[in-house]
Amino acid sequence: MLRFRMKSLNWKYILGELLLIFLGINLAIWFNDWNDNRKLDQKKQIAIAKIEEEIKNNLQEIVRARKENQHIPGSIEAYKDLHSRLNGGIVVSPKQMAIYQKKYPVFYRIKDSIPQENGRFRYEGDTFINLELAALSEIAWETTKDMGIANELGFDCLYELENMYNVQRMVAQEILKSAEALQTSDIERLLRVMEFIRQLDVQLEEDYNRVLEKIPNCS
Repeated sequence: MLRFRMKSLNWKYILGELLLIFLGINLAIWFNDWNDNRKLDQKKQIAIAKIEEEIKNNLQEIVRARKENQHIPGSIEAYKDLHSRLNGGIVVSPKQMAIYQKKYPVFYRIKDSIPQENGRFRYEGDTFINLELAALSEIAWETTKDMGIANELGFDCLYELENMYNVQRMVAQEILKSAEALQTSDIERLLRVMEFIRQLDVQLEEDYNRVLEKIPNCS
């Protein structure tokens, strides 16, 4: 008859090995999580920097366009006051014309001047409106949302950013309307749209500055 004798098991060794395996697995999981969080944090920091840069550029755009366009309503209204509906030209003295062109040097281009009575001239020419269109971007914001990083910014940051970009989209739509009005020579519509843009610009500029103050804390 064959007999087998089982050696006593070294439970301390076995438990030690199991503990090492357990610790190894957990360390690997922890390291993977840490590495994923580190990569996500890096992406978040890059996204915040890109959004901040985008906002600063957009702010410069609306300030620049506003500065360039602020003379347009005044030049149009002054032209209406000078324009003679009877003969289709501007009938004023050379001094009055010089004052007008000094104040609005680009708007009216004289092609001919015909002497009139009382030292006045009938000026014939073309009007020219140089409408500056602000180029407002939201590429950084859309990319951040597409990559799923926006949800990592926190509710307050999300709310501020989404609200700001919504106002920006409204401004962008009105800018397109102003360009359409100019192309169709609908001056009255152009003036209405420009006034609405001016009002929205004020709100958008405030939103830009508020977000620029808060966005460093979004990280």
